[in-house]
Amino acid sequence: MKVLVCPLNGARPVSEFAYGGEVRPMPDPDTCSDVEWSNYVFNRSGSPGAKYEWWCHIASGFWFVALRDTARDEVLATYPAEAVRRGLPGAA
Repeated sequence: MKVLVCPLNGARPVSEFAYGGEVRPMPDPDTCSDVEWSNYVFNRSGSPGAKYEWWCHIASGFWFVALRDTARDEVLATYPAEAVRRGLPGAA
């Protein structure tokens, strides 16, 4: 069984989680161009490697960030959602 470690609930089966997408900086919708906004909404980086991703523990509704190596499908670390505001390690 595949397990994901939630910062709030600890180690849980991956079936208890929902994937929320890659963590990416959002442009200001009031000042960005249509091209910038559509690029944010529709385009993703498909290259394999370590990426920060949003995950939600469904039973508790707790959102958090996982650093996952998409090439090996291995979770390297997890962080509470507020870590995005503080700055994730190695994130630009």
